Amino acid sequence: MLPKSRLQPDPSAAGFAHHASATGNLTMPDGRIREEVVEARRHGVIFDVGHGSGSFGFRAAEAMLMAGFFPDVISSDVHALSIKGPAFDQLVTMSKFLCLGMELIDVIRASTAAPAAALGRTDIGRLEIGAVGDATVLELAEGQFEYRDVLGEIRMGRQRLNSRGVVVAGQWWHPPRE
Repeated sequence: MLPKSRLQPDPSAAGFAHHASATGNLTMPDGRIREEVVEARRHGVIFDVGHGSGSFGFRAAEAMLMAGFFPDVISSDVHALSIKGPAFDQLVTMSKFLCLGMELIDVIRASTAAPAAALGRTDIGRLEIGAVGDATVLELAEGQFEYRDVLGEIRMGRQRLNSRGVVVAGQWWHPPRE
């Protein structure tokens, strides 16, 4: 875990840590959150999912959520090794947290306003006067959806977020046709 000296707030840089590391190293064997993790959050460390191809495990996420330790930020960390699974994209990553019982409003906040705040960007991550005017129009689909973590573990969910459109700078955006 982080040494105490690394837990001091640094006004020039935000500290980030994985929320649901597949190794489960943020929790004790009995499911309690490690004290140094709680202390890190108190000192301003931001806990991000950062799914990717090696960082998100269902058992670790379930333990963190059961202990009331929700991710500050939900990000997919999509790259060449995870775009074809298990992360796929931001909406699949968000949907996994719906599957685990997080409320929709909390999932949306952790994917929009919270990362904007972590980056010190007051112009994005919100829909109000003075904001950039970017938005994704989402559909909350109901059904049976299979979700997989980086260890190959599967959870079945009843909801999935799907994109129905994008607004950029206040204008409906259409991708170029090939």
